[in-house]
Amino acid sequence: MKLSEIFKPQFIISNLKAYDKKGALEELSQIIIEQNPSLNKRSLLQVLLERERLGSTGIGDGIALPHGKLAELSNLLISFGRSINGLDFDSIDEQPAYLFFLLLAPENSAGMHLTALARISRMLKNGNFRQRLMGAKSREEIYKIIIDMDEEL
Repeated sequence: MKLSEIFKPQFIISNLKAYDKKGALEELSQIIIEQNPSLNKRSLLQVLLERERLGSTGIGDGIALPHGKLAELSNLLISFGRSINGLDFDSIDEQPAYLFFLLLAPENSAGMHLTALARISRMLKNGNFRQRLMGAKSREEIYKIIIDMDEEL
């Protein structure tokens, strides 16, 4: 599975305005809801916040991978956000998070869900990739960086 099959430029926020975890989840969710108005924002946020209560999806190195499953979905949805100043996401390294990939999956899609998370994690292990994302000047440039890296895997 290639990210280009499910991820589009309109799902990118190049400068998150949020200053905390809940705000970041709200912004990353809102951009998905704008493209999928049948989704319920409250239930989407509830799923994400419940997942965060199990353990933070802030994996360190300035990265957070919030994710959850929704019964009403039939396919994966991904949004991306970048916080220029970083924000507290209760990351395992106790450092601010700057780069966020939010992944939503259908309830019965464990394989697809895990494959996408693994693919994104692999991309984000590359420090140069993270630096390029932080230095990108536009949503379109961020999209190109992500898709180019995905093609290299």
